[in-house]
Amino acid sequence: MRLRHAIAPLFIATLVLAGCSSSPESAPQSTDDAASDIGTCVDTSSGAASESVTVEGEKGAAPTATFDAPLTVDTTERTIISEGDGAEAKHGSWAGVEVTLYNAETGEKVQSSSYAGAPMQVMIADNALVPALVRAIECVPAGSRVVSVSPASDAWGEQGTEDGAIGPGDGVVIVADVVSLTPETATGEPQEVDPSLPEVTLDDSGAPTVTIPSTDPPEEFQLGVLKKGDGTTVEDGDTVTVQYQGVNWRTGEVFDQSWGDAPAQFGTDQVIAGFTKALVGQTVGSQVIAVIPPEDGYGEAGSDSAGIKGTDTLVFVVDILATSR
Repeated sequence: MRLRHAIAPLFIATLVLAGCSSSPESAPQSTDDAASDIGTCVDTSSGAASESVTVEGEKGAAPTATFDAPLTVDTTERTIISEGDGAEAKHGSWAGVEVTLYNAETGEKVQSSSYAGAPMQVMIADNALVPALVRAIECVPAGSRVVSVSPASDAWGEQGTEDGAIGPGDGVVIVADVVSLTPETATGEPQEVDPSLPEVTLDDSGAPTVTIPSTDPPEEFQLGVLKKGDGTTVEDGDTVTVQYQGVNWRTGEVFDQSWGDAPAQFGTDQVIAGFTKALVGQTVGSQVIAVIPPEDGYGEAGSDSAGIKGTDTLVFVVDILATSR
């Protein structure tokens, strides 16, 4: 199934070690094992190195950091430049962040996220991100801007990055804005929908159950908004973070879903056409139901692995949690 693939933006491709669904065994760990368990924060303190970094620029805009290079530390240091008033970005949670990365050895800026009003979404865990970034953003209130200085052991170690921007043994300086925490379910207002669409009920966790009508499926794509969010509008080419469930109209059975696992993350141009139609133009916080005919789904070939025939109509319920660009 193409929906389960984690399609990360370019910047996340540098910071994420193995994608949001990687196993802990495949990802390098921090030198401090105290953060290896979900829910545990390392007490990352400010120090002379992190305090020596001058950061200019407003939150929400790309910052500029200046420091005397090489800047070296034995353990990661973090200074909170401005503290937000939101909820705490706990270890193991998802957050929207903007990040600018510097090579601590050379002082050169390596990469920066877009600061375009739709921050990249990351899971704050050592098996998902470079530990240096986890140490920077974990357990600070949403709305905070921080600067951290990390040794190579919390970054890319003695290998460095594939592109050579962070050399073997180089430490890193990170300026990060923890813009927001990512909700686990759609937060929008319930809407009235066409009663001809399949019925959707939600359990206490927000997971849907879809009841397929005892009628033939429609021939055309159909879309209903179950909840209307007030967040950013999803644009074509964005990377979205969603919870979703897919049901086969013919069988009434769930053939794929993110519920019971981590939210899914992928580009709107990396999935079946009907899923793209369901997302683009909708707002973050919304929950939608899409009825997708074969031509907008898996076509005449279907999908043997999912039990989908070439004539099957699919029904997706999607909670749009965030979008990034």
